[in-house]
Amino acid sequence: MSTPYVNPLRDPEDRRLPRIAGPCGMVLFGVTGDLSRKKVMPAIYDLANRGLLPPGFSLVGFARRDWADEDFANIVHDSVKQHARTEFREETWRQLAEGFRFVPGEFDDDVAFENLCRTVEELDRVRGTDGNHAFYLAIPPAFFGTVAQQLREHGLAQSDGKTWRRVVIEKPFGHDLASARELNATLEGVFAPNAVFRIDHYLGKETVQNILALRFANEMYEPIWNRGYVDHVQITMAEDIGIGSRAGYYDGIGAARDVIQNHLLQLLALTAMEEPVAFDADSLRQEKVKVRSAVRLPADIGEGTARGQYTAGWQGGRQVRGFLEEEGIPPDSRTETYAALRLSVDTRRWAGVPFYLRAAKRLPRRMTEIALIFQRAPHLPFSATDTEELGQNALVIRIQPDEGITVRFGSKVPGTAMEVRDVNMDFAYGESFTESSPEAYERLLLDVLIGDPPLFPRQEEVELGWRILDPVEDYWASHDKPDSYPAGTAGPPSTDALMARDGRAWRRL
Repeated sequence: MSTPYVNPLRDPEDRRLPRIAGPCGMVLFGVTGDLSRKKVMPAIYDLANRGLLPPGFSLVGFARRDWADEDFANIVHDSVKQHARTEFREETWRQLAEGFRFVPGEFDDDVAFENLCRTVEELDRVRGTDGNHAFYLAIPPAFFGTVAQQLREHGLAQSDGKTWRRVVIEKPFGHDLASARELNATLEGVFAPNAVFRIDHYLGKETVQNILALRFANEMYEPIWNRGYVDHVQITMAEDIGIGSRAGYYDGIGAARDVIQNHLLQLLALTAMEEPVAFDADSLRQEKVKVRSAVRLPADIGEGTARGQYTAGWQGGRQVRGFLEEEGIPPDSRTETYAALRLSVDTRRWAGVPFYLRAAKRLPRRMTEIALIFQRAPHLPFSATDTEELGQNALVIRIQPDEGITVRFGSKVPGTAMEVRDVNMDFAYGESFTESSPEAYERLLLDVLIGDPPLFPRQEEVELGWRILDPVEDYWASHDKPDSYPAGTAGPPSTDALMARDGRAWRRL
């Protein structure tokens, strides 16, 4: 494994200067899919537009299409024009497009992989990629093993110690603990463990990374970030859309496997972890693994979880169909589109503090947030009527769509009477920084090309996530079908009952 590229003109201690990838290229499998067109290709252009890719960077597309290099370039061009974050510049595009190549073929086609091998070697000579290549598997997980074996058999996965070869995979990392271990064995049979990059795009979001800055770079929050002051924590990922064209993927997966096992458990780990000794991959991973190891399910899974399926209803002023009426969904599907869990973290910091996680489709609005709800003041020197509109203090980290942080606290209402009610103090990224936040895929792709792994979960984290979720999925599989909730509402009645049993309520959507 080679050492990361170091720009000789850059002082590594000068944080004003950006990190720039060294000579390298990327092979993108599955270039016709939504992920490639809407996220990966635009992110590559945005990185180039920001001057963060080497001049000779090359992109090879691999798919089952009878295309020439020019056809592939047109696909990238259209994707960039439609989805890129930064402005389109012809100079950037021309330089980037010179490194585009396309290899047609099936994943089990030896001739196609021989052609891919020749293409990579040609790019090393012509574009100066120096033998450094990342293989991005933007394909269904069922094909991961086939592609990995082909890369090994045709000598594409091996490096000579002076160069590097890396593989990038997207969730889901298996569908349970056993399949996750099988997938890992397949990948690590071809690539070294530190050459396998598992993308969880939530970890690339600026607001997610800001959780660590908020907690450990400020003195005012960390002293109260514990069971002595926090009543409970709510982590929500609400979507206002349905499954769209994802029926083939979503049915049998559901909300819990799709986002709770990875995204929301990552947010829980960052919220509950102890301070790492440094902001490096090993230190962060150790703390995340420790806190995940301390996560416990409720003794009664039936009372500590809830699930539902959306039915026909009204969303954004128009009528939408229910999950069972979506194209490609069997009428007897038991897949949940709403999932909620109550978890505990058995550490000194969090003993007795419940963590409530919920993820769903077809809710009233799109929103992802972490909310720390604080305990009520032990004594209020006001009459009951003075504070009847006062709720609990809260610190809310908004992940999307309007990234920022809100602090909710009580304040006196102007006037002659003593009346205290909730007010918000708000920090918004868009108002505080002149530079817009890069997309998550920009940060993560650059980290892959540089070889910087802090934001990528390793296998131990993946397995701990499945250890938490597998018993829930087993319980749901042996019980009745999910409750129903009309599209555009806040979820099934069972989710409110989950909170009511603890004397609490979900934050309003």
